[in-house]
Amino acid sequence: MASTDPTTMRSVLGHFPSGVTIVTGLVDGEPAGFTCQSFSSLSLDPPLVLILPGRGSSSWPRIEGTGRFVVNVLAQDQGNLSTQFAKSGTDKFAGVGWSPAPSGGPILDGATAWIDCTLHASHDGGDHLIVVGAVQDLATAELPPLVFHRGAYARTDAAL
Repeated sequence: MASTDPTTMRSVLGHFPSGVTIVTGLVDGEPAGFTCQSFSSLSLDPPLVLILPGRGSSSWPRIEGTGRFVVNVLAQDQGNLSTQFAKSGTDKFAGVGWSPAPSGGPILDGATAWIDCTLHASHDGGDHLIVVGAVQDLATAELPPLVFHRGAYARTDAAL
């Protein structure tokens, strides 16, 4: 069996298009968040979702400590937000409008959907964590989503 290096793996798996999310939370009254491409529905009954934050994330441990988080599914015109929230050591919420989810966590203005969650479980996943969120509330604005494919943002023209 051939060994798989991280560069090849990233290149090959980049052929699978994904949506882009920003996971947010309210930590000591202040908003926190990070870009998270690894998001998926897990179960309809009970309603569960998955996020896979990197182990190197400085935002996730702070949000995790609250036991609550909001997954914001970005709209296709929000590539700038994805980039802004992917950077460490900056005020990620500078100039970003948001309103509180039922849990209090930030719902980003203009997101195509949001999912308000409580932390259900967290598991080892190599250089990432496998985090299961129990869905408490959710809604959609029915906007086209931001898509990431082969290292770049892409558009979808699918009818909604």
